[in-house]
Amino acid sequence: AVYGARKMEDYGRFLVLLASALLVGFVTVIFSLVWVFHYREGLSWDGSAREFNWHPVLIITGFVFIQGIAIIVYRLPWTWKCSKLLMKFIHAGLNTIAMILAIVSMVAVFEYHNISSIPNMYSLHSWIGLTAVIFYSLQLFLGFAIFLLPFAPAPIRAALMPIHVYSGLTIFATVIATALMGITEKLIFSLKNPPYKESPPEATFVNCLGFLLVIFGALVLWMASRPHWKRPSDQTAKVLWSTGEPPGGTEAESTMTDGSNADKSALRISSEAGRKQNLKADEAGQRSTM
Repeated sequence: AVYGARKMEDYGRFLVLLASALLVGFVTVIFSLVWVFHYREGLSWDGSAREFNWHPVLIITGFVFIQGIAIIVYRLPWTWKCSKLLMKFIHAGLNTIAMILAIVSMVAVFEYHNISSIPNMYSLHSWIGLTAVIFYSLQLFLGFAIFLLPFAPAPIRAALMPIHVYSGLTIFATVIATALMGITEKLIFSLKNPPYKESPPEATFVNCLGFLLVIFGALVLWMASRPHWKRPSDQTAKVLWSTGEPPGGTEAESTMTDGSNADKSALRISSEAGRKQNLKADEAGQRSTM
């Protein structure tokens, strides 16, 4: 009973965190739209400040929200009965959408700066932002080449997987930090009367947007870093689903340090159950012939 309660508790905790992350992420996108339409004159593609407004909206929507969903999509327990290849395509597809939106947002900034005779790439925000986009593009390309296409040998995939995971989380955290720098920079440059330091309504609203970005990032990073919510191998997942285990993790999974330990533990449990079943069948057969 205690074992089952713990599994359901872990599953329930994951659902609460997932719902919270989705809600907070969706609200950040809404906040970005309210900011540009209520305080910044809306959106357009005409070289004006309205074209620049595409930058925060697309960064928050794609580079933050969609990228965050792409990071935790492997953790959704009800997708464990789907093939690993399908989940790879979903993961890669979400990251590709995020990449496209990030590139469009960068084009909007450069075009607005060039038309308005504003220098490019002079702030720390722009330096780190462009670096994040470059490394994200490299991460996406290597992910396709190594993990999605069937050409890389298994030992290379196994060796590069920890680097792929670490670099993905690092880029995501960097994007959150860069977004915070960007919205602060925009407020300082845009708010003149009253200035940013006097906390006008726009400044307060956008500061709340920054808080939501931090909360969303923290939720995603927490879910992505918990080992007992890690997707098992396809073979282990089939064992769990065939035995009717709830998709919230097992006792072995809650203490594992990597996917291989979880696979071995689940397979051992399955083998032991099979041996016990065979012993019972043998005993029944012996009794029937006595």
